[in-house]
Amino acid sequence: MKIVKKLLTSANFWPIVVVIIFGVLAALPLFGKGYFNMHDDLQMMRQLQMEKCFLDGQIPCRWVPDMGYGFGFPLFNFYPPLPYLVGQGIRLLGFDFVSTAKDLFILAFITSGVAMYLLAKDFFGRLAAVISAVFYIWAPYHAVDIYVRGAMNESWAMIWFPLILWASYRLLKDKKTTKWIALLAVSWFGLLTSHNLMVLIFTPLFAFWTGIWLLKFKSFKRIPHLLVSGIWAFGLAAFFTLPALIENKFTHIDSVLVGYYDYSGHFATINQLLFSRFWGYGPSVWLENDGMSFQVGYLHWVLSLVVFGLFVYKGIKNKKIDTTFLAVELMFLVGWLSTFFVHSKSTPIWLFVSPMKYLQFPWRFLVLPTFSFSFIIGALIWFLPKTVAKNYRILLSAALIIFVISLNWYYFKPEHGKLGKLTDQEKLSDVAWDLQQTAGIYDYLPITAKTAPKAPQKYVAEVARGKVTVSDMSQGTNWSNFKANVEDDKAWVRVNTFYFPGWIAYVDGNKVAPFVPQEEEWGRMWIELAKGEHKVEVKFENTQIRTVGNVLSLVSWLTLISFPLWLKRVKLSSK
Repeated sequence: MKIVKKLLTSANFWPIVVVIIFGVLAALPLFGKGYFNMHDDLQMMRQLQMEKCFLDGQIPCRWVPDMGYGFGFPLFNFYPPLPYLVGQGIRLLGFDFVSTAKDLFILAFITSGVAMYLLAKDFFGRLAAVISAVFYIWAPYHAVDIYVRGAMNESWAMIWFPLILWASYRLLKDKKTTKWIALLAVSWFGLLTSHNLMVLIFTPLFAFWTGIWLLKFKSFKRIPHLLVSGIWAFGLAAFFTLPALIENKFTHIDSVLVGYYDYSGHFATINQLLFSRFWGYGPSVWLENDGMSFQVGYLHWVLSLVVFGLFVYKGIKNKKIDTTFLAVELMFLVGWLSTFFVHSKSTPIWLFVSPMKYLQFPWRFLVLPTFSFSFIIGALIWFLPKTVAKNYRILLSAALIIFVISLNWYYFKPEHGKLGKLTDQEKLSDVAWDLQQTAGIYDYLPITAKTAPKAPQKYVAEVARGKVTVSDMSQGTNWSNFKANVEDDKAWVRVNTFYFPGWIAYVDGNKVAPFVPQEEEWGRMWIELAKGEHKVEVKFENTQIRTVGNVLSLVSWLTLISFPLWLKRVKLSSK
């Protein structure tokens, strides 16, 4: 009861409630029955694979059995798992797969707004922070991410941007740092396990942000605290991050950088970024015939210029640079520089910074103007003279909120304006199932496969060479079992699963290394068997780097869970 009472009496309670309401409003079309079309229409399939892993005891989930045309591939060894881990919690509450996917999108809207509020209130106050939060939720690119692209992981990454900056700011400013070290670590864990490429985009902003506050507050003694938080975050995410970094060389990673995925074909024009009100649900294509919108948002970029001008004027007039001024100016520069990266004139930078090619689509940088411009727009209320009455501040805030929602209302809905009828059974069967099995097959196709399969898996194992009878076949998420009766002196059985480091075969309990012969086009595992009857077990086990990552994460999470108890003990001992 004390916690509830404290929450209800908190000065931030009602502003956060308001932010949640506007988050729900942005997600309102998702509350109905049914589903909607999106570019990345694999959300339910990924959730199903995560669930199968949990039921099969494969934790953390790495190898998924149904994708890759049924030959499986290491999806969650490389694809950030956090949204689907949360989704599994939703599934445990009894929600179907359709509802779970929509609930995860709804959470992305709401929590990103709350996170922005927490950051902005420290610079502009609570009323202004509500404006920043609403502008963040109702930015056009936020609608693109969810209603057009269905980019679950990218929309979840946008939750962590403001939390990371808020925690690091308080860590470098406040006298007591313990809880901010933990929050910063958890927030970075969230980003690391939400979207790999957003880490690449966001890290430079974080570096400049922390650098500014280190200099402003002269808190260089906090550098070790930042390092501890960073190491802790890496430890929390190590089960995923370490294998994702080190083992991607075992996949056809270069295939996601050529052809359609070459970044040079996906720049946006100035008209698309700043002036066009076009809205569509089609794909990004070469030249200017895109079927989707890349607009920053009229109010977002126009008001960013207004805020920048006001702060420059104030800085010149007062000859004083305070924390709010520094935060606004940095965000302004980041927002416009990121917008520049979406335009073809930035090509020399893309060529010079070669890792940027992994972003595939320059318009991914729109997350930063969406974030930074939304943040600084709240400063419009903060900038008002103190003589302006509270009622007028509320009126102006309401006008801004109504204006941005009215301007962008049309964008926040699925294609055709409503959800289509769809059930779990319809989505996870027949033609829809076949499409999801093959979608994105080259994303994590093991390098041992010369080409993707042309037909689905029919049998767990089959005769490759020699006279063999294969029987009693069974398969899980990361294992296959069968019996083989070999009549020749030697024979070979093909396991219809892609080979990837970690797959080990046990023949009658004896460890045998599966192999992929030169003639094997699809990269499936072969096992050599001697004459006689054999029981064969094939298991996907941890490599050394996966084991290290698992152990680091286990220790880090145990430390985090026990952290409040340790903190309480320290406080008691200091009294």
